[in-house]
Formats: sequence, structure tokens, C-alpha cells
Amino acid sequence: MPEGPEIRLAADRIGRILAGKTIEDVALTLAPLRRFEKRLRGKQVTAVDTRGKAMLTRFSNGLTLYSHNQLYGRWFTTRRPKLPKTGRQLRVALHTATHSALLYSASEIEVLTDRQLAAHPFLSRLGPDILDPALTVEQVSKRLNSAPFRNRGLGGLYLDQSFLAGNGNYLRSEILWAAKVNPAHKPSMLDPEALNRVARETLKISRRSYRTRGITVPQSLVRDLKAQGLTYQGYRFHAFGRDGLPCYRCGTPIERRILGSRNLFVCYHCQAS
Repeated sequence: MPEGPEIRLAADRIGRILAGKTIEDVALTLAPLRRFEKRLRGKQVTAVDTRGKAMLTRFSNGLTLYSHNQLYGRWFTTRRPKLPKTGRQLRVALHTATHSALLYSASEIEVLTDRQLAAHPFLSRLGPDILDPALTVEQVSKRLNSAPFRNRGLGGLYLDQSFLAGNGNYLRSEILWAAKVNPAHKPSMLDPEALNRVARETLKISRRSYRTRGITVPQSLVRDLKAQGLTYQGYRFHAFGRDGLPCYRCGTPIERRILGSRNLFVCYHCQAS
């Protein structure tokens, strides 16, 4: 499933063609949503942003198009009247004078007022967005050490959207590897230095992934790995998906474990503490 950086990148792409533009035509193919077509037609898109793994397209009349569950859904951007060739089912089509934003196959789509958005059962449970530029290391550290989270194993906690929205499976492996902490350990078991290291790497890795379109390793290492002939999937991560391959820090083979029904990748030499 796409994680926060991928959803934010998709929102950026859609925002470039929709934000500030008037929607000349709308198609909402799910029956409960069709009544909103007239209310969105002729309105301006004021912003396209995200909350964790949810995308929010905001309109000048106060309505917001909410889409989630991007595992199956996919947004396309295209010049009108060109349509992508795909076997997916079209759910949403937003057409400006020159471009179209098309959402295929997503199963969770709603049109919400500001009041409904504030009380939304999923959005209201989310923690701070992991990519919020205002989120600080100190705030993440304080959250790690707070009562709801301090006695939970980090491996499970880093999939919980009520802790940090937008975090996900590859980010948790990469963050915990970079912070040199064992996924089984709880924040309450860490000294202040380790706790701050986890918080620092949380922001550093997630923001790097957003900035580089999914790459979590530093550019110096990317250059070295490219020179060795590795492709994008080969140089993208420190640990995730690298089971059996040597750790970039110590050479110990990376191990794969199942935690929270998802793959977790660990160097148990570097992440012993």
C-alpha cells in the first residue's frame, strides 16, 4: 500500500493541474455520490492536500472530496480528451478546460462538508501527519514517550496511524534501522538519546522519501550503488526488502520477520539495543 510520501506526491501532481482551476465537468460513478456532481461542477479547486494516507480535494463551496484506501485506487492526470488505457473502474473524473484528474478503483470516496470532515471517524483518529513541515523532533519524541504509546513495541507502533499518520511498512523498517533500535523494544525502554534518535530519523527518513520520490538512503550511497549497477529497487532502501543481503553499516545479513502481518526487515547486530 502506498505510504504518506507516495500519497503526498500524488496530491502534488493532481494539485498542479487542479488547484486554482474551475471544474467544468464532473463524473462521480458511485451511486451515493452522483448527487454531488452538480454541486461541484463550476466550482474552483482551492487545494489538494493529504492527511496521512487520505487525499483531500477542496472546493470553493466548502465541500471536500475525500479518498482513501489507495491500495487499489489510482489517480491519473491527463490532458483532455486523452484517457489512459486501463482495465480499472473509473470512480471520479474532474475536468478543467485543459486537463483531467481521474481516480480509478478506490473503494473509499466521500464528498464532505467542513463539519463532516472535522468529525470523520477515520480522520479524527489520526495522529499528526508524518510529513507536516511543522512537526518537530521534540514533538515526535514527546509523543513516543506519552502514555498511549510508550509501552508499545516500536515495530507495531510504527504502523499505527493514530501515532503518526502516513507512516507505513517500508518507512518503519527504514526508520528503525536508521535509528539503530530493535523493533521489539518499547519507547519506555529507551534512554533519552535513543528516543530522540528515533524521533529524528522518523522525520529525516520520511521527508527524504518524499523529496526523492521513494528513496530512503542518502544520495552519496545512491551514487555508489548505481555505480555498482544496481537499479532503483536495488538502491532504494537500507533494509526493507534486503533480507539476506549485507547491512550497509556492519555487513551482517538483513533478516526478515513478520510483525503485524507485514514484513519487517532488521539488522539484529546494529539494532540490538
